[in-house]
Amino acid sequence: MTAIDLNVDIAEGFGAWRIADDDALLTVVSSANIACGFHAGDPGTMRRACATAVEHGVTIGAHVGYRDLAGFGRRYLDMVPAELVDDVLYQLGALSGIAAVAGGRVRYVKPHGALYNTIGHDEKQAAAVVEAVRLFDPTLAVLGMPGSRWLALAADAGLSTVPEAFADRAYTAEGTLVSRREPGAVVSDPAAVAARAVRFAVEGTVEAIDGTVLNVAARSVCVHSDTPGSLELARAARAGLVGAGVRVESFL
Repeated sequence: MTAIDLNVDIAEGFGAWRIADDDALLTVVSSANIACGFHAGDPGTMRRACATAVEHGVTIGAHVGYRDLAGFGRRYLDMVPAELVDDVLYQLGALSGIAAVAGGRVRYVKPHGALYNTIGHDEKQAAAVVEAVRLFDPTLAVLGMPGSRWLALAADAGLSTVPEAFADRAYTAEGTLVSRREPGAVVSDPAAVAARAVRFAVEGTVEAIDGTVLNVAARSVCVHSDTPGSLELARAARAGLVGAGVRVESFL
């Protein structure tokens, strides 16, 4: 692969709480998954992230999640599918309006945290998120784990799907992410993150936590803004990719 997208989950502060240097991260990545106010973010945080993304030519994506500020969207919610459709539509509408004011527009959707993990296997919730995207704007692309029900149902609905990989998260032998409750779930060494990003782009593989080599056909690589030292990690990932002859550019 000669090019790959580098995305970051961003704008995840709230009020006086700041989780990362969003402005600096947006000078490094090619796509930004902007929190929409349900798991994190507020109107001011969202607007600044959109404006900065537009300034640096970064593609804007909606980072939709469960309505769970206290749990940062990382707690499973047993939602009625129709309510989940409504919640995702609300978030898409909010970010789209703010992006338009900043001179940009939402181009893709990436679910966050527990919702992301749930729709990897839960047919009803995956179908609900797909339906929300289809109703709102069927031209939006969607990001997800390769092999997930979410991407399969999205493709069936005619949506453009983008498989992604995680440079700062450990994988199980089954190809899922290691629970954050487990030791070693988060990769926080810049050299390791850079090496993993390059391996995703060049080989399409990753070594699972037990040593198993997994095939991961990713078009985008993610770094989380709430990973300790996220700015350094993102810079290392980009430098590693460029050094390996891989262009860092949006998938859109």
